Amino acid sequence: MAPYFGLRGTALNRAIIWLVVCPAFLTYGYNQGVMGGLLTLKSFAMTFPEMNTLTTHGASKHYNSNIQGTVVALYAVGGIFGSLSCIHLGDVLGRRRVIFITSGISIIGAVLMASSFSMAQFIVARLVIGFGTGGYVATVPVWQAEISKATKRGAHVVTDGIFIGAGIAISLWIDFGFYFVKGNSVSWRFPLALQILLSLMVMIFIMIFPESPRWLIKKGRVSEAREILAVLADDEPMSSQITDEIRDIEASLALSGSGSFKDLIKMGEQRLFHRTVLAALGQTFQQICGINLITIYATTIFQQYLGLDALQSRILAASMVLTQPLGGFLAFFTIDRLGRRPLMLWSAGGMAVSMAILAGTTSAPSNTGAVIVAVIFLFVFEFIFTVGYSGLTFLYATEVAPLQLRAAISAVSTGAVWIFNFLLAEVTPVGFDSIQWRYYIIFAVINAAIVPIVYFFFPETNGRSLEEIDEIFLQSRSIFDPPRLARSLPKMHVADNPSVDFDMTKDGEIDYADTKDAPKD
Repeated sequence: MAPYFGLRGTALNRAIIWLVVCPAFLTYGYNQGVMGGLLTLKSFAMTFPEMNTLTTHGASKHYNSNIQGTVVALYAVGGIFGSLSCIHLGDVLGRRRVIFITSGISIIGAVLMASSFSMAQFIVARLVIGFGTGGYVATVPVWQAEISKATKRGAHVVTDGIFIGAGIAISLWIDFGFYFVKGNSVSWRFPLALQILLSLMVMIFIMIFPESPRWLIKKGRVSEAREILAVLADDEPMSSQITDEIRDIEASLALSGSGSFKDLIKMGEQRLFHRTVLAALGQTFQQICGINLITIYATTIFQQYLGLDALQSRILAASMVLTQPLGGFLAFFTIDRLGRRPLMLWSAGGMAVSMAILAGTTSAPSNTGAVIVAVIFLFVFEFIFTVGYSGLTFLYATEVAPLQLRAAISAVSTGAVWIFNFLLAEVTPVGFDSIQWRYYIIFAVINAAIVPIVYFFFPETNGRSLEEIDEIFLQSRSIFDPPRLARSLPKMHVADNPSVDFDMTKDGEIDYADTKDAPKD
């Protein structure tokens, strides 16, 4: 049987998206949303009374809010360590093996969580499932970006946002359905266990599809990489296009240093620390914009803070997140046309306005008109977020990172996602309990501040090869240069850079002459 089911080119990329990327990010989104609908179930509160904020009041409710926020946030703590583990493992094991192993770990966590009868087991389960999820969320976008064409890379990786939103929506609708299973722990155990099927799907198909050709070249396995690049491009292995692509990848490797973790905190000609900060900052924006305070606690917001009944709250929470896949589809069709920066800028502005309106309307929960407007803008916020910050920041983090450090920088930037995911999951119950509607003002200000930061510091990466993006930073001399250079630098082959002196051998590998930082296995 032909490798990859006989698929080549566009057909192969589509299969990768639907059979690996889709179930991986559906699972990630599912885990982001599934707890929100379970926290207010009576059977869940009875099993874990320490997290019960449904029937408690006063000091007891405040104390339980702290416990609930901590336990929910432990998922993010596991995610921090899972993503950071990929700093080393991503380049040692390769992209596929890391995705396979971490998906297996997430299955173990799901089994532990769904079978919990004590708080201790539930806490361990949250940490384990977070660790596994953090690992594959840090690695899948890297693998995906490294096997995609420059002209399609944005659309391919931004599908992650569609699947995240779909996963959240699925989780809340399943929570809603099991809300009617009264007095039975199946109402929360089944939703927590369902994700196992998706993770198994990832484990099966990831080992069937090709490894990243860029990682293979980094390891000196150029012949394998050539075959994979040819299959991905639906071209002949010895074609001039494939040869030029290999030359550019090798040249980029030569320019980007040894690839050690210590390089992340060095500037150098490649501005590695600068690029690490940009990648991490973009991912930080994804969380500090306030999406998780709305997504994780959607049911609680509708029920406890807008005064709607339990049934209405669950219907609205489940319906609200359906806007995320719609926003993801808009990003899919516009990201390679408009570019990364316009989507990030306009989305941040829209989220700032939405949060300001939410602050005003939720300050009057007894006013029916204000409640209706608040519900509308919760929907609007979810939609806008997915257009500019759901899948896009995962893409951007891989684009600004050089090949030698792409796995490490992606791991660090994804670690930033989990750190702020943890922070918001931890403080949101207390924030709503303490300052109520004023909590939204904080995020209105943060989103407004994102706009000038993106405008002045984030270069456009649309339509450029990963190696051309390296060249933008190579020619930069300050933190303000990359956006200007991204607009003015012409298309080029990085291998033509005079700072890299090499010749192509008869086997298609690079013969380095004077380049001291040639890639090593």
